[in-house]
Amino acid sequence: MHTKTTLKNGLRVITVPLKNTETVTAMVLVSAGSDYETKEINGLSHFLEHMCFQGTAKRPNTGDVSRELDELGAQSNAFTSKEYTGYWAKAHSKNLPKLIDIISDIYQNPIFTEDAIQREKGVVIEEMKMYEDLPQAKVGEVFEELLYGTDQPAGWPIIGREQIVRNLTQKDLIDYRSKHYVAKGTVVVVAGKINEAKTVRMVTDAFKDISKAKKDKKQKTVEMQKTPQIKIHYKETDQAHIIIGFRAFPLGHKDLHKVGMLESVLGHGMSSRLFRKMRDELGLCYYVRAGHDASLDRGYFAIASGVSKDRVKEAIVAILAECRKMKEELVGDTELKKAKELRTSGLYLGLETSDQYADFYAFPELLDQKTRTPEQKAKIIESVKSKDIMQVAKEIFKNEGMNLSIVGPYKDTAEFEEIFKI
Repeated sequence: MHTKTTLKNGLRVITVPLKNTETVTAMVLVSAGSDYETKEINGLSHFLEHMCFQGTAKRPNTGDVSRELDELGAQSNAFTSKEYTGYWAKAHSKNLPKLIDIISDIYQNPIFTEDAIQREKGVVIEEMKMYEDLPQAKVGEVFEELLYGTDQPAGWPIIGREQIVRNLTQKDLIDYRSKHYVAKGTVVVVAGKINEAKTVRMVTDAFKDISKAKKDKKQKTVEMQKTPQIKIHYKETDQAHIIIGFRAFPLGHKDLHKVGMLESVLGHGMSSRLFRKMRDELGLCYYVRAGHDASLDRGYFAIASGVSKDRVKEAIVAILAECRKMKEELVGDTELKKAKELRTSGLYLGLETSDQYADFYAFPELLDQKTRTPEQKAKIIESVKSKDIMQVAKEIFKNEGMNLSIVGPYKDTAEFEEIFKI
């Protein structure tokens, strides 16, 4: 069981005591991602995440934070998404006071020296180039730009654009942080071998100076689509990477759990429909996967694969045929049972360590979603029927909401338009 404590300053603290572990994970999660940016500072949320490790008031030198974490034998990382940024560290439970001290310091006291800013810009720009050279990553960026355009945050890359990052200033970092790194937009979660009361006291003391300013809101995503859309990013490759996606449901939608079963039947595991068709029967690809991505004000269902540049049309036709079957034929009892087992097992396999439990409870809280126990989620999975999967397939797999992004040696969308319909 977990316990939520809301401090007087508005900070939410979640404690998750776990038996049979000697580790503990401390995480701070804040509602500050690329959805909260303007076009002039796109990429700042991610850059700020990097800068928080480059020196703090208590640890002023680059490398101080990493050195202290290494001295504890800790695992640590940070991440930025469209809607949030997170910082976490995991170590032996005896080191919890030090973990909380370090994580709170990273979050509250970065110093943003000019030297560190200029140096880290080079690091982030090299990270951009790395993703640019990975077509299976680039195709996702192309896909989201196709869905949402270039005039709103949902269509921008989380990492930003090179020239924008080069132009970011110390003032940009300070101003953005002051608007978003505030108590009411932040969740601290501690999971593992802990005493809950002592842990809450430690967090309360460590975050006593957190900003109590009002949290800035993000721009609401606008979705406008009436016909199928295709976007190509030209790149000389032997293999083409594709995403076929459909506008779907946001977080909090009543049928989100049904979509989870749809993705399990279609694209989870080596016995999924897409894997059997695309790889085992047609030999079209090495990987194919399906998944639903849900944000607070939008969502999409996407199928991704990498195929020979000479067989892209064949792959598109095959994928759409499998989607069409989901609308027209009920999933059989045996396949439904297998999909439920995959999903339930995945739920529990994802809860074997303290950091996994921290994720499990932190994200619903930050994103204002109902927090459920693993057992409650398992019951919801078990409740899904074949007719429910068909129902959401009919709602999602529609011509007016379908999109195709391709990274490969093509310049004209016309050759794909005739076959791109469901």
